[in-house]
Amino acid sequence: MKKTRLLIASVLKPVNDTRMFEKIGCSLAKLPNTEVHLAGFPGVLPNTKFTISFHPFSAFKRLSWGRVKVQWEFWQLLRQLQPDLLIISTHEFLIVAVLFKLFFKKKLWYDVRENYYLNLTTQNFYGGVTKHLLAYGIRVTEILSAPFIAHYLLAEKSYAGELPFIKNKFTVLENKYISLIASPPVYKTFPVKIESRPIRFLFSGTISQMHGIFEAIALCQQLQERQAAISLTIIGYCAVPDTFNRLKELQKACSFITLIGGDSLVPHSEIVKQIQNCHVGLLPYQPHPSTFRCVPTKLFEYLANGLPVLVQENPYWADIINQNKAGVNLNFKKFNASAILKKLTTQEFYPDGSSPEVFWSTEEVKLLSLFNKYFKHP
Repeated sequence: MKKTRLLIASVLKPVNDTRMFEKIGCSLAKLPNTEVHLAGFPGVLPNTKFTISFHPFSAFKRLSWGRVKVQWEFWQLLRQLQPDLLIISTHEFLIVAVLFKLFFKKKLWYDVRENYYLNLTTQNFYGGVTKHLLAYGIRVTEILSAPFIAHYLLAEKSYAGELPFIKNKFTVLENKYISLIASPPVYKTFPVKIESRPIRFLFSGTISQMHGIFEAIALCQQLQERQAAISLTIIGYCAVPDTFNRLKELQKACSFITLIGGDSLVPHSEIVKQIQNCHVGLLPYQPHPSTFRCVPTKLFEYLANGLPVLVQENPYWADIINQNKAGVNLNFKKFNASAILKKLTTQEFYPDGSSPEVFWSTEEVKLLSLFNKYFKHP
């Protein structure tokens, strides 16, 4: 029987990206008579028990002509593979993807991982006029390409109300936790009590001011003044040189800080290892229109691994924290360090263990059901 060929592609995300590879890619590779291909920025090619082919694009700097040249590489790959289903994970491939659909009459899905328009208009990564031109350009491209897209995969529930052009042809696939290493019950005892010293704090994922990296450090500085036996591990990638340089200066001044990555990408497996070795996860996201209604991927990672958390107050996250008795909601700009230490060392967390609702398996069911609606396999 002829196999259904799939290609999942991005520009900036590496070929070993967690959502593209571990979640969507591996889930679809479980189906019989499917052939999965992944294309993206160069990265360490992972070992996998599934039959998945990797196609790294040529390396390029984030702001360079190499980013434009990738479009041609992508088109050549499409002509070579001619996938029955193309899933793009970035707006940058929309035009080429639509052309491919028109010429080859294949199915096209768009995995929406960000609200690019909202991000660009509310964040300050680009200057005033530039960010608005980019934002409107992307939004127009998304609107014009909408009739050619068979289905949208949404990484956040909030996107359903923020992106009117998707209409009703979408499925929410949240970035819930999946691990190719070990499941939490292997090493975690519930309920969780923080009894070890030093208390190991963790900041993982994107390192930026908006994600609260400096608030995390300030909190740990105050906690250390009250109890010397603490450490802070920061693991992830920082895309802004000024932020990275400031972080390095703080690391020199604070002996309790360990930095992994920073100016380089870190394999997801390394982040998971740190989650499983630390005592408290920090989520000091600063209130911002582009992230306020989103559920951070690392919140799912921390919850699934039974890691107690200190979380910035947010009504969209409070319920999941309280339901799991997972940690403490606080204002990272105004807090009582002694009270936080007392809560961490006297409370019991996750009395019922890790909730099944924070694992990718709930989303995999939806993804496979959706695929089977479009491609009938015996």
